[in-house]
Amino acid sequence: MERALEGPDGESAGEVGEDAERRRRRAQFLRELNEAKALRERVQPRRARAARMRQQMRMRTFRW
Repeated sequence: MERALEGPDGESAGEVGEDAERRRRRAQFLRELNEAKALRERVQPRRARAARMRQQMRMRTFRW
């Protein structure tokens, strides 16, 4: 009975739906996170500028 619900790669229909739901929730979370970061930069430009400068310094001093 379980075999009838499996997809072509061996996953059951429930697992495929759960995976799609997880990806959808993750995409929504990342969109909201980027929106929050943009809002923070608009509200606190000096702090955001300092954070960008620190990131640039980190990247300049990083050794490959």
